[in-house]
Amino acid sequence: MWRETGQDGVPVLRFDRVSVSFDEVRALNDVSFRVYAGESRVILGAAGSGKTVLLKTALGLIKPDSGRVWVFGQDITEMPESELFAIRARIGVLFQEGGLFDSLTVEENVGYPLENQPSLRCPPDERRRRVEEALRFVELEHTLEKYPSELSGGMRRRVGIARAVVTEPELVLYDSPTAGLDPITAYTIIALIVKERDLRNITTIMVTHRYQDAHFLAGFRWDPATGRLVPAPAGQTRTRFMVLREGRLAFEGTRAELEASRDPYLMKFVRREG
Repeated sequence: MWRETGQDGVPVLRFDRVSVSFDEVRALNDVSFRVYAGESRVILGAAGSGKTVLLKTALGLIKPDSGRVWVFGQDITEMPESELFAIRARIGVLFQEGGLFDSLTVEENVGYPLENQPSLRCPPDERRRRVEEALRFVELEHTLEKYPSELSGGMRRRVGIARAVVTEPELVLYDSPTAGLDPITAYTIIALIVKERDLRNITTIMVTHRYQDAHFLAGFRWDPATGRLVPAPAGQTRTRFMVLREGRLAFEGTRAELEASRDPYLMKFVRREG
């Protein structure tokens, strides 16, 4: 499968002056950025600033009013739904609160993309193997026959991660992956996200309200020898930050540049450690 390997090539995701409106209210306003293979991107912003809308636009679930969106070098701005299936098959998504189907078992939830994405459908035996592997990755291989209602909030979020990565995607979008979780569970979720990113060199885009999550994504790497997060040398994680304000891109740059800003709007996200 084709993979972009450097900033000299085609971006994995590109927005060019993208605007999206709902009932004449701008959710995204002239937003432009590029994300390259292997990069991590943290998206911060106040509630209603357009973070989730940006992710849905990247998936082709929302069409821009103006501007263009490219994914894996393909212009998806006006791409019909039938053609978007192949693009989405290469993207993993963790929705807010995990987004699991209550009526399906954990095995059925995790295997759902493998069974329902036309370009990913695989035989039942292969599907079972990949589901078990994904659940083993998040240390929940014993939950195959359970239903989401039988799991804790943190476990449901881990199942959501398993479903996001079961297709072995090149790009994963995380929408507030630690929202509503206690600090210890939130750390577990972020550690799994870093582990997935580093072991499989996945391009990672994470929307979050918690600067602590961004701190770990930007400043730590997964150490396979110890099975833990360890501090990463400056720049090694290739993490950039974006801050949205009322649909506009108020900041794009490194963590050091964000933390050095004296802009009052930007400063309140840096200070939000809990």
